[in-house]
Amino acid sequence: MSDLPYSTITVSGTDAFDFLQAQLAADLRHINTPRGDMDQEDRATSADPMLSAWCNPKGRVICLFRVVKTGDDYRLIVPTELVDAVVKRLIMFRFRAKVAFAVADASADELGIDGSYADWRLENLRGGIAEILGTQSEQFTPHMLNLDLLNAVSVEKGCYPGQEIVARTHFRGATKRRLLRFGSASPTSVGDKVAADDRVVGEVLNAIGTDLLAVVATDKADTALSIGDNALLNLPLPYL
Repeated sequence: MSDLPYSTITVSGTDAFDFLQAQLAADLRHINTPRGDMDQEDRATSADPMLSAWCNPKGRVICLFRVVKTGDDYRLIVPTELVDAVVKRLIMFRFRAKVAFAVADASADELGIDGSYADWRLENLRGGIAEILGTQSEQFTPHMLNLDLLNAVSVEKGCYPGQEIVARTHFRGATKRRLLRFGSASPTSVGDKVAADDRVVGEVLNAIGTDLLAVVATDKADTALSIGDNALLNLPLPYL
Protein backbone atom coordinates (compact mmCIF):
# COMPACT_ATOMS: atom_id res chain seq x y z
CA MET A 1 0.00 0.00 0.00
CA SER A 2 1.24 3.49 -0.91
CA ASP A 3 1.93 5.96 1.88
CA LEU A 4 0.89 8.82 -0.41
CA PRO A 5 -2.56 10.30 0.36
CA TYR A 6 -3.50 10.12 -3.32
CA SER A 7 -5.35 7.53 -5.39
CA THR A 8 -5.51 6.74 -9.10
CA ILE A 9 -8.76 6.25 -10.99
CA THR A 10 -8.07 4.37 -14.22
CA VAL A 11 -10.69 5.14 -16.85
CA SER A 12 -10.79 2.54 -19.62
CA GLY A 13 -13.11 1.60 -22.46
CA THR A 14 -13.78 2.65 -26.05
CA ASP A 15 -15.47 5.89 -24.94
CA ALA A 16 -12.84 6.91 -22.37
CA PHE A 17 -11.57 9.94 -24.29
CA ASP A 18 -15.00 11.25 -25.27
CA PHE A 19 -16.36 10.75 -21.77
CA LEU A 20 -13.50 12.57 -20.05
CA GLN A 21 -13.32 15.30 -22.70
CA ALA A 22 -16.96 16.09 -21.88
CA GLN A 23 -16.32 16.14 -18.12
CA LEU A 24 -12.89 17.61 -17.48
CA ALA A 25 -12.21 21.31 -17.93
CA ALA A 26 -8.80 20.85 -19.60
CA ASP A 27 -8.47 19.85 -23.23
CA LEU A 28 -7.31 16.22 -23.31
CA ARG A 29 -6.13 16.60 -26.89
CA HIS A 30 -3.03 18.24 -25.38
CA ILE A 31 -2.30 15.56 -22.80
CA ASN A 32 1.25 14.26 -22.38
CA THR A 33 2.69 17.28 -24.18
CA PRO A 34 6.41 16.99 -23.44
CA ARG A 35 8.38 19.67 -21.65
CA GLY A 36 10.47 21.81 -23.98
CA ASP A 37 13.75 21.57 -22.06
CA MET A 38 14.26 17.84 -22.70
CA ASP A 39 16.25 16.01 -25.31
CA GLN A 40 14.05 14.68 -28.11
CA GLU A 41 14.73 11.02 -27.21
CA ASP A 42 13.47 11.55 -23.63
CA ARG A 43 10.32 13.48 -24.42
CA ALA A 44 7.97 10.61 -25.22
CA THR A 45 8.07 9.21 -21.69
CA SER A 46 8.85 12.27 -19.56
CA ALA A 47 5.84 14.55 -19.97
CA ASP A 48 4.32 15.96 -16.82
CA PRO A 49 0.81 14.87 -15.76
CA MET A 50 -1.87 17.22 -17.10
CA LEU A 51 -3.57 19.33 -14.44
CA SER A 52 -7.33 19.60 -14.92
CA ALA A 53 -10.23 20.97 -12.95
CA TRP A 54 -13.47 19.04 -12.73
CA CYS A 55 -16.33 21.44 -12.09
CA ASN A 56 -19.97 21.23 -11.08
CA PRO A 57 -22.65 22.88 -13.25
CA LYS A 58 -22.25 26.11 -11.26
CA GLY A 59 -18.60 26.33 -12.27
CA ARG A 60 -17.20 25.41 -8.85
CA VAL A 61 -14.22 23.07 -8.70
CA ILE A 62 -15.11 19.61 -7.37
CA CYS A 63 -11.50 18.45 -7.49
CA LEU A 64 -8.24 18.77 -9.35
CA PHE A 65 -7.04 15.81 -11.37
CA ARG A 66 -3.55 15.06 -12.53
CA VAL A 67 -4.18 13.14 -15.72
CA VAL A 68 -1.85 10.63 -17.40
CA LYS A 69 -2.58 8.77 -20.64
CA THR A 70 -1.33 5.19 -20.96
CA GLY A 71 -2.29 3.56 -24.23
CA ASP A 72 -6.03 4.03 -24.59
CA ASP A 73 -6.59 4.41 -20.84
CA TYR A 74 -6.49 7.52 -18.68
CA ARG A 75 -5.34 7.70 -15.09
CA LEU A 76 -6.85 10.41 -12.90
CA ILE A 77 -4.83 11.10 -9.75
CA VAL A 78 -6.86 12.67 -6.93
CA PRO A 79 -6.59 12.98 -3.13
CA THR A 80 -7.65 9.72 -1.51
CA GLU A 81 -10.13 11.46 0.79
CA LEU A 82 -12.10 12.49 -2.31
CA VAL A 83 -11.78 9.37 -4.44
CA ASP A 84 -14.95 7.50 -3.37
CA ALA A 85 -17.18 10.54 -3.88
CA VAL A 86 -15.50 11.34 -7.19
CA VAL A 87 -15.94 7.82 -8.59
CA LYS A 88 -19.57 7.76 -7.49
CA ARG A 89 -20.15 11.05 -9.27
CA LEU A 90 -18.33 9.95 -12.43
CA ILE A 91 -20.54 6.88 -12.58
CA MET A 92 -23.61 9.12 -12.38
CA PHE A 93 -22.52 10.85 -15.60
CA ARG A 94 -21.54 7.66 -17.43
CA PHE A 95 -25.02 6.95 -18.87
CA ARG A 96 -24.43 4.73 -21.93
CA ALA A 97 -20.76 5.54 -22.38
CA LYS A 98 -18.54 2.48 -22.63
CA VAL A 99 -16.18 3.29 -19.79
CA ALA A 100 -15.05 1.51 -16.63
CA PHE A 101 -13.37 2.80 -13.49
CA ALA A 102 -10.76 1.11 -11.31
CA VAL A 103 -9.19 2.62 -8.17
CA ALA A 104 -5.68 1.97 -6.88
CA ASP A 105 -3.05 3.70 -4.78
CA ALA A 106 -1.20 6.46 -6.63
CA SER A 107 2.52 6.17 -7.20
CA ALA A 108 5.18 8.85 -6.91
CA ASP A 109 5.80 8.58 -10.66
CA GLU A 110 2.14 9.26 -11.45
CA LEU A 111 2.23 12.41 -9.34
CA GLY A 112 5.48 13.52 -10.88
CA ILE A 113 7.32 13.34 -7.55
CA ASP A 114 11.10 13.39 -7.86
CA GLY A 115 12.19 13.36 -4.23
CA SER A 116 10.06 13.37 -1.09
CA TYR A 117 6.30 13.91 -0.90
CA ALA A 118 6.84 16.79 1.58
CA ASP A 119 9.17 18.55 -0.85
CA TRP A 120 6.68 17.99 -3.70
CA ARG A 121 3.83 19.56 -1.73
CA LEU A 122 5.94 22.55 -0.78
CA GLU A 123 7.11 22.98 -4.37
CA ASN A 124 3.49 22.96 -5.56
CA LEU A 125 2.46 25.49 -2.94
CA ARG A 126 5.32 27.83 -3.80
CA GLY A 127 4.47 27.36 -7.48
CA GLY A 128 0.86 28.43 -6.86
CA ILE A 129 -0.70 25.03 -7.60
CA ALA A 130 -3.66 24.55 -5.29
CA GLU A 131 -4.50 21.35 -3.42
CA ILE A 132 -8.25 20.82 -3.14
CA LEU A 133 -9.41 18.55 -0.32
CA GLY A 134 -12.84 17.66 1.03
CA THR A 135 -13.65 20.90 2.86
CA GLN A 136 -12.71 22.96 -0.21
CA SER A 137 -14.56 20.93 -2.82
CA GLU A 138 -17.15 22.99 -4.75
CA GLN A 139 -16.17 26.20 -2.95
CA PHE A 140 -14.08 27.97 -5.59
CA THR A 141 -14.21 28.73 -9.31
CA PRO A 142 -11.23 27.84 -11.52
CA HIS A 143 -10.29 31.50 -11.87
CA MET A 144 -10.16 31.94 -8.09
CA LEU A 145 -7.59 29.13 -8.05
CA ASN A 146 -5.61 30.55 -11.02
CA LEU A 147 -6.37 27.41 -13.00
CA ASP A 148 -6.85 29.48 -16.14
CA LEU A 149 -3.20 30.54 -15.77
CA LEU A 150 -2.09 26.91 -15.37
CA ASN A 151 -3.84 25.56 -18.50
CA ALA A 152 -6.11 23.47 -16.28
CA VAL A 153 -9.24 24.84 -17.96
CA SER A 154 -10.12 25.46 -21.60
CA VAL A 155 -12.56 28.02 -22.97
CA GLU A 156 -12.27 26.73 -26.53
CA LYS A 157 -12.73 22.96 -26.54
CA GLY A 158 -16.53 22.80 -26.13
CA CYS A 159 -18.99 21.84 -23.41
CA TYR A 160 -18.18 20.42 -19.99
CA PRO A 161 -19.88 21.01 -16.62
CA GLY A 162 -19.58 24.68 -15.69
CA GLN A 163 -18.03 25.63 -19.06
CA GLU A 164 -20.45 28.49 -19.72
CA ILE A 165 -19.62 30.14 -16.39
CA VAL A 166 -15.88 29.56 -16.83
CA ALA A 167 -15.95 31.09 -20.31
CA ARG A 168 -18.06 34.06 -19.21
CA THR A 169 -15.65 34.82 -16.38
CA HIS A 170 -12.70 34.51 -18.74
CA PHE A 171 -13.98 36.75 -21.51
CA ARG A 172 -15.44 39.39 -19.20
CA GLY A 173 -12.37 39.47 -16.99
CA ALA A 174 -14.70 39.23 -14.03
CA THR A 175 -12.41 37.52 -11.52
CA LYS A 176 -12.68 39.40 -8.23
CA ARG A 177 -10.62 36.91 -6.19
CA ARG A 178 -7.35 35.19 -6.97
CA LEU A 179 -5.00 32.68 -5.39
CA LEU A 180 -1.96 34.46 -3.93
CA ARG A 181 1.11 33.26 -2.10
CA PHE A 182 2.16 34.66 1.25
CA GLY A 183 4.73 34.19 3.96
CA SER A 184 3.79 34.60 7.61
CA ALA A 185 5.71 35.12 10.83
CA SER A 186 4.09 32.05 12.41
CA PRO A 187 2.29 28.98 11.02
CA THR A 188 -1.29 29.32 9.76
CA SER A 189 -4.07 26.83 9.11
CA VAL A 190 -6.39 26.03 6.24
CA GLY A 191 -9.54 28.11 6.54
CA ASP A 192 -7.94 30.96 8.51
CA LYS A 193 -9.41 34.31 7.49
CA VAL A 194 -7.27 36.94 5.80
CA ALA A 195 -8.14 40.50 6.81
CA ALA A 196 -7.42 44.04 5.65
CA ASP A 197 -8.25 46.79 8.15
CA ASP A 198 -10.19 44.27 10.25
CA ARG A 199 -12.34 43.28 7.28
CA VAL A 200 -12.23 39.69 5.97
CA VAL A 201 -11.02 39.71 2.36
CA GLY A 202 -9.94 36.10 1.88
CA GLU A 203 -9.07 32.76 3.40
CA VAL A 204 -6.19 30.33 3.55
CA LEU A 205 -6.49 27.51 1.02
CA ASN A 206 -3.25 25.60 1.68
CA ALA A 207 -0.65 26.05 4.40
CA ILE A 208 2.69 24.40 5.13
CA GLY A 209 4.44 25.96 8.09
CA THR A 210 4.81 29.67 7.37
CA ASP A 211 4.16 29.24 3.62
CA LEU A 212 0.58 29.60 2.45
CA LEU A 213 -1.76 30.10 -0.46
CA ALA A 214 -4.88 32.17 0.11
CA VAL A 215 -7.80 33.19 -2.09
CA VAL A 216 -7.95 36.96 -1.68
CA ALA A 217 -9.95 39.84 -3.17
CA THR A 218 -7.84 41.18 -6.04
CA ASP A 219 -8.42 44.82 -5.09
CA LYS A 220 -6.87 44.14 -1.67
CA ALA A 221 -3.86 42.14 -2.87
CA ASP A 222 -1.42 45.05 -2.48
CA THR A 223 -2.71 46.26 0.88
CA ALA A 224 -1.54 45.32 4.37
CA LEU A 225 -3.00 41.87 5.06
CA SER A 226 -2.99 39.78 8.20
CA ILE A 227 -4.37 36.70 9.90
CA GLY A 228 -5.20 37.84 13.41
CA ASP A 229 -2.08 39.62 14.64
CA ASN A 230 0.06 37.79 12.10
CA ALA A 231 1.14 40.08 9.25
CA LEU A 232 1.41 38.51 5.79
CA LEU A 233 4.12 39.09 3.21
CA ASN A 234 2.89 38.91 -0.39
CA LEU A 235 5.29 36.67 -2.32
CA PRO A 236 5.59 36.22 -6.11
CA LEU A 237 4.13 33.36 -8.12
CA PRO A 238 5.90 32.15 -11.27
CA TYR A 239 2.90 32.75 -13.55
CA LEU A 240 1.78 36.17 -12.21
